[in-house]
Amino acid sequence: MKPSDVMKGAPPSAEALVTRFNWRKYPHSQWSFRNTRQVLPTADIRRSSTPSALTSSVCDLSAVAFVADGKRTTLAETLAQTYADGLLVMQRGKIVSEWYGEGMTPHTPHLVCSVSKSICGTLGGILVERGLLDVDKPITHYVPEMASSVYGGCTVRNLLDMTVAIKFEEDYDDPEGDVVKYRLCNGWDVLPNGTAQGDQRSFLATLRPSGGPHGKVFHYVSTNTDVLGWVYEKACGKPYAQILSEYIWAPMGAEDDAYITLDTHGASRSAGGICATLRDLGRFGEMIRNRGLVNGTQVVPGSWIDDIHLNGDTRAFANGDLAFVFPSGRYRACWYTVDPARLDLAAVGIHGQWIYIDPTTDTVIVKVASQPNPMDIPIDHRWLAAFRGIGEALSKSFI
Repeated sequence: MKPSDVMKGAPPSAEALVTRFNWRKYPHSQWSFRNTRQVLPTADIRRSSTPSALTSSVCDLSAVAFVADGKRTTLAETLAQTYADGLLVMQRGKIVSEWYGEGMTPHTPHLVCSVSKSICGTLGGILVERGLLDVDKPITHYVPEMASSVYGGCTVRNLLDMTVAIKFEEDYDDPEGDVVKYRLCNGWDVLPNGTAQGDQRSFLATLRPSGGPHGKVFHYVSTNTDVLGWVYEKACGKPYAQILSEYIWAPMGAEDDAYITLDTHGASRSAGGICATLRDLGRFGEMIRNRGLVNGTQVVPGSWIDDIHLNGDTRAFANGDLAFVFPSGRYRACWYTVDPARLDLAAVGIHGQWIYIDPTTDTVIVKVASQPNPMDIPIDHRWLAAFRGIGEALSKSFI
């Protein structure tokens, strides 16, 4: 079945119908990733009443060529061959290219999976500046309910940098692994017959330590960022979606409401549940490129952005479980530094979601997709080469 056939008809055929049994499986995911709130409960992340203006100076980038995995290819070929749903390229604050696939428009929110983590990590800097959060305090200072779990011995900084020594394997393909239990508690999967519905926060409290010390090894586990969102809620006394709207989405001038998925108890999936438009994700990335500034207003502390660029434990990352993705990389406040020599930042989500920020070429690139496999490193590396190729082409030809 073609993606364009999904959810067609009144009603759709059984084969074309999107349900919680198939919503993350291609080709159904190509529809559900842009219609997630029709599958799961959600909360709005409210837009600005005065959206920041976006200017355009559009050029044709389809012929931009680059080498990936030893082969020369183009942007047009890569868009066609990698299940892409949308691409937005900005340079120095202007939109220079915008492409939308099946069912996508400039005002269509798309699920961004773990790009949500980088948004969450950015929010932390604002809360620190406002005196609402101390990253060196133990998690239990904010969430005492975590005392008997692995999180009872961690700091907020350990959450931000993924250095919690937790017994949890983020294996998306293990049919009986930790990720399956995690998705069930969040309502992302259908429960087996006779199984009672759990909830996110109760599940988080059951997680146990690996036996190693916290703060020494990068270990990528999504539950860490869900705990971080819970810490923010306790610190602010408000739901996560409202905090995100008040401190980032509205102040940065978002044009459209975003939204975030909820479990059955109303807990936000701050680790991976945000759905947003490409233009607003571009606004967010441009704010990061400008050290937190939006039209002269400091939305995110510049020192927080500097810390993301310059810090992060390279040794901890090298000893961690994603060093093969970014061999010289590091991780700080839920952002990847891909190459410390060029200080390029990446927010990355499974199934092909990216925000890429390159200070050397003044570019911000947003790409969303519905790749069939949660992790597809050859495609990720192909797109990383594409991002850099786009930046180099813009720098040479259009400045």
